[in-house]
Parts: sequence; structure tokens; C-alpha cells
Amino acid sequence: MKGKEWYQADDVAQQYDSKRFSRGGRLIDSREKRAVIEALGPVDDLDVLEIACGTGRFTALLADRGANIVGLDISAAMLSQGREKARDAGVADHIEFLRGDAARLPFPDDHFDAVFAMRFFHLAETPTKFLAEMARVSKDIVFFDTFNGRSARVVYNWLLPMGSHLYSREQVDRLLDDAGLRLVNAEHDFLLPYGFYRKIPNNVAQEFRDLDTTIGSTAVGDALASVSYWTASVDADEAD
Repeated sequence: MKGKEWYQADDVAQQYDSKRFSRGGRLIDSREKRAVIEALGPVDDLDVLEIACGTGRFTALLADRGANIVGLDISAAMLSQGREKARDAGVADHIEFLRGDAARLPFPDDHFDAVFAMRFFHLAETPTKFLAEMARVSKDIVFFDTFNGRSARVVYNWLLPMGSHLYSREQVDRLLDDAGLRLVNAEHDFLLPYGFYRKIPNNVAQEFRDLDTTIGSTAVGDALASVSYWTASVDADEAD
């Protein structure tokens, strides 16, 4: 089972957070949330769209910070988990969950202040179309992450059931150009791939993470990072 079929399975949705963000995976969750918060900045009273919102890790976080957020996902099972998480966090009134296709967003142009997608483009069958739609409905910020081809992720990528797509910097640049976006910031992280951290206890993972970030702060670290976070703008004047 690969791609959309794998992602939409009920058992995948039920176990998604516990498998990926327990043990050393907590470090991944923390880093991804920091990346989103830094890219979007203050979100109080902003209209935000999350593409492929999954179990609502980020929708609940941003709603708690004052955003009016729409979470869109293709998986009914994932959306069910997201609604439960929003209720538990007491922010359900600030979130609208929709099932839909990211290639045909049901919103007018310039509808949101910011649009973002995490853990999405490695599954995207038509990334150019998806990013163009994100840019179309955003007034300003578009933020997303990619898994990278020149990284340790290549070693085990073929074992993953969803068949991850890996990107080069040149491919990301083309995606941005085709969508009419300007890159304003790029960060590269995790020399050791996510799967490694998920297999070890959190206290042990922190020691590896400290080493990872030390090496990762160098030019070599940027070149070999397994994940990149891309912040772009519809109206940015300068490219990074």
C-alpha cells in the first residue's frame, strides 16, 4: 500500500502520532512546530490554511495562538483525529476541518494571510499544481518542507510504505518559480533521518540531536540535511 491509500487508512490515522512523535520523535515534533511558528510569525486574528493537516498537530497549536485556521486533508480518518485533538485542547471553535483535494482548493484567490503544508510534499504526486494552488489562495506567506535527495534518508526511503519523494534544491527552485513565489528563508536540518530518532528513547535521542545540530550548523550540514523548511512569499521583493 502506497501514497494516498496508505495515508487514508484508519489504522494509520489512529497510530500516526504515537508512532512518529513518541520516544525520540518528540524532538521532531518540537522542531517542526518551531519551524511553523517562526515561518508564520504572530498569527493572532490571521486567517491561516493548513494543507494536509493530518491529525491536527499544527491546527490546534496555531488556534491556541489566536489564528482562525482551516485544516484541509484528504483523509477522513485523519480529520477525525484532528477534530478530537481540537476539542481536547479547547480550540475547536477556531478551527474548520475540511476534506478536500489540495490540487483544487475550494477558496477564492488571496483568501488567507498564510498557507502552509508540513509532511506533505514527500507524498505529492503533482507538486507543481499543489504549490501553485497554495500560492493562489495566499495573500503573503507560503511555507512547506521537503525531504532531500542528498541525505541519509535515501538509505531507508525505499523501505517506507508510502514511497517518499525526495527533492533537490534545483527542483524546489523550479517549484517556487512555477508558482510565482519568492524564497525568503530556507533552513536545513536533521543529518540523521527521522526514522532513526523514532527508534530510540528521548533522553538518548537528545545526545544525538545535540551532535546533529552542531554538525548541521556548518555548510556540510546544510548540504546533507534530510529535511528543508522553505518560507516563501507571494509579494516578497528579495530572494534568499
